[in-house]
Amino acid sequence: MAAERLSRVAVAERALRLGDEEGVEAITIRRLAQELGVTPMALYWHFKNKDELLAGIVDHALSSVRADRSAGDPWQKQLRAMVEALVTVMREHPLLPELMHAVAKDEGESFRRAGDDALALLTTAGFGLREAWWVATYLLNAAIGMVQGQPDCPANVPPGAAPEWRRRKRLMLESLPADRFPMMVAFGATYATALDSERYYAFCVDLVMAAVEAMAPGAA
Repeated sequence: MAAERLSRVAVAERALRLGDEEGVEAITIRRLAQELGVTPMALYWHFKNKDELLAGIVDHALSSVRADRSAGDPWQKQLRAMVEALVTVMREHPLLPELMHAVAKDEGESFRRAGDDALALLTTAGFGLREAWWVATYLLNAAIGMVQGQPDCPANVPPGAAPEWRRRKRLMLESLPADRFPMMVAFGATYATALDSERYYAFCVDLVMAAVEAMAPGAA
């Protein structure tokens, strides 16, 4: 067996793709070993159990979430880039938002590095270390919420079934008593067309970053 097939990164990457295709429940040491063409014992060198494997998936996925100090950009731009990278990786891998809440992500190298980057940027903005951690945690949970709460078809709805899902959603909302829920009835009409996902995510990132920038002690 080629060494690269048994690298920790290769195992985490295959597990990530398996989870995207079949859900978290499909990710087991035995199934992953079968996918990679090795014995389960070969994978235990990297991950002792499923909990470690799931944490390894998150750590691998977060490796792209980093601040780029080499560009000399202001803290606002670097921090926004981190939030955008986090949102992007969760959009690409639908199982990640759930895993981010479920695993001990703070024990992973990538999370610690991203946390350190965020703290460096936020203290540059004038926040104290404790407040900076609150802000970083707020941004993390906001990014997870953006993806989990995307106001359109859930991730488990096949693309071909999306128009019918929207039709039913619109019908449900427009069937509410208009005298009691006039705005919800009016909102139902928005399901006549598909969500502009790019506009939604850009709007949400603007929203959370505006709050951070407005409260930064160095904003003035």
